[in-house]
Amino acid sequence: MTTTQSRAAVSNPRPSSQWLLTLVGAVLLVVGCLLPWAFVPAILGNVTVLLYPGAMQILMIIVGAIALFFLLLRTGRFAAADRLLDSARGLRALSVTAAAFMVLAVVIIAMQAPGLANADPGVYVSLVGALLMVAGSFRMPSDPKVDPITVHLPSWVEIVVIVVMLAIALFGAAYALGQEDGTIFSLFLLFLAGSVVALARAGLFSWIGVIAQRNRRVITLGAFAVAFLFPFTQNGSDANMSIATQVLIFATTALGLNIVVGLAGLLDLGYIAFLGAGAYVSAMMSHSAFATIGWKPPFIVVVVIAACVSSILGLIIGSPTLRVSGDYLAIVTLAFGEIFRLTVNNLDGNNGPDLTNGPNGIPGIPELEIGSFNFGDTHTLLGIPLGRFANYYFLMLVVAAIIITIFTRLNNSRIGRGWVAIREDEKAAEAMGVNVFGLKLFAFAGGAFLAGMAGSIKAHQDVSVTPDQYIFLESAFLLAAIVLGGMGTVAGVLVGATVLKLLPEKLRFVADYRLLTFGLLLVLMMRFRPEGLVPSRRRALEFHEDDTKLAERIEEAHLEGMTKTEGRA
Repeated sequence: MTTTQSRAAVSNPRPSSQWLLTLVGAVLLVVGCLLPWAFVPAILGNVTVLLYPGAMQILMIIVGAIALFFLLLRTGRFAAADRLLDSARGLRALSVTAAAFMVLAVVIIAMQAPGLANADPGVYVSLVGALLMVAGSFRMPSDPKVDPITVHLPSWVEIVVIVVMLAIALFGAAYALGQEDGTIFSLFLLFLAGSVVALARAGLFSWIGVIAQRNRRVITLGAFAVAFLFPFTQNGSDANMSIATQVLIFATTALGLNIVVGLAGLLDLGYIAFLGAGAYVSAMMSHSAFATIGWKPPFIVVVVIAACVSSILGLIIGSPTLRVSGDYLAIVTLAFGEIFRLTVNNLDGNNGPDLTNGPNGIPGIPELEIGSFNFGDTHTLLGIPLGRFANYYFLMLVVAAIIITIFTRLNNSRIGRGWVAIREDEKAAEAMGVNVFGLKLFAFAGGAFLAGMAGSIKAHQDVSVTPDQYIFLESAFLLAAIVLGGMGTVAGVLVGATVLKLLPEKLRFVADYRLLTFGLLLVLMMRFRPEGLVPSRRRALEFHEDDTKLAERIEEAHLEGMTKTEGRA
């Protein structure tokens, strides 16, 4: 079907058969969610009450509502909005999501009830509706949409869109972290992933990306506001805030590694050692009964010392090894990570100086105290109790803001451009006058400095440090967070770190297959989205031919304009 024909079909007041089929499917999906799905209340968070949907049913109601919205756009009465979004592609992704969700729901009910005899008709009504959506949406023609760059919305509309998206992100994060049932969390992930893919294929995220570029400061301030408000959504839950704090520590450490890997292009497989160095320095200077250094300076001084020690280790390992690259550099850094673990394991007073207590580590690290504020005490703010993990969360939020600022400034500076040049072509960069060795060394030292900062806080949050906390697998997960999220970006690393830290905590029923699941995830990412979840524009152009062609068309249009201008002159 040609573009003209498809437009005519959309504007035709008589709905097509595929449109009606998808509409019937979406309505049945929603109606089924208002009916009971099972007789047993313990399944899927209680889906047994008529006209009182449970959380899982509400998720499918949301999917049905989005589908109805896309169908409304295709009636021709909202032609302006329809030109902004590709509703057909969005409907296809939504229908697949709904079908997969309902199939899994039926399987879970059959396994936990047990038997399909305990499944109520509502789950089958929703399943039939989802299948009808699949049959109808895949017969719909896609329509071309307007380039989001060419459309300018009022500033207040763009700000409202940003606020709504951040509010949805806050609610989603709070809901996901509050789920204890692994099956419910898995279904929520399916809903979230499917909805994101559907909205992305419809072109909504292209618009949001353009809006975000125009309102970077609003996005940044809004993101930190959401992060600040997050503890207030957990009602004083120490378990959830412990996970959130670990995510922040992991993310800030990954941001330091992102300088080395994402910007400078240096493969470091022993980066966890710098985090461990910062943690051990903080532990040895703490007021623990097992601390091995008598000097107890204020914590601010300890943070600086820990970061500097990690940075010095970065210089020591970097100076003799950074003249090699690729696989050789990876092998050397991997060896350094193991050397660090073995060293702290042997500094027990028998095989070396008594600094780390060997395999026992340094336990009993007391809570941080900055002035009169004790991070181990529970404080009440706005009527909500905030425990020790919430206190450490806020501290890590401040550290994350500092690290993000440093990373952004370096990335946008002459040094950052030098790192990118080295990453793209080291010999060409050297020929252009870039101090290759100096910038490599600075990347290693700078990344290690940031890891040392995070490690000094991690020691107090964990209450103890031991050698087995800093093994190669942790370095691999840090590297995977960068690859998964998007190399060279702040948002990508934060997303990647959140995914890799949160999933193992919530999907404990697949703990025996953790590495297998982890490997499959990376394989799928390399196949379908090698640039990462939130890539930089440079990497997006490298991996997607369509984007490259678009960039070429923009450049050709620019050159034609310059030629016309010169001709007039």
